[in-house]
Amino acid sequence: QVQLVESGGGLVQPGGSRRLSCAASGFTGNYYAITWFRQAPGQEREGVSCISNAEPTTYYSDSVKGRFTISRDDDKNTVYLEMNSLKPEDTGFYYCAARTTYYYCKGPGFTWTSGFGSWGQGTQVIVSP
Repeated sequence: QVQLVESGGGLVQPGGSRRLSCAASGFTGNYYAITWFRQAPGQEREGVSCISNAEPTTYYSDSVKGRFTISRDDDKNTVYLEMNSLKPEDTGFYYCAARTTYYYCKGPGFTWTSGFGSWGQGTQVIVSP
């Protein structure tokens, strides 16, 4: 029932920046966790960052920590992923996913990459000279 639409991908040079958007709709409750995932060609999908409106803590993979920032705009029902200092290994399709059954990023029985059932279609990021 939750609909997610990613946007903002494109071609960017190494060292450049890009902001991805995840527009959400269809929430029936007040709280959610949203995680950005990415998948490089031929690679497994990996979690990038998680944010929840039920807690102040955000979560990042080690590979993007310090370079990416996740944020939300409640008025626009949108979660953002600001990507800085991009590297070629950041290339891939980026997806946002929502979990409302357990709306903290992590907790008992949950990690910030588990249990996400609603997914967007993805937006492609290519980091290349």
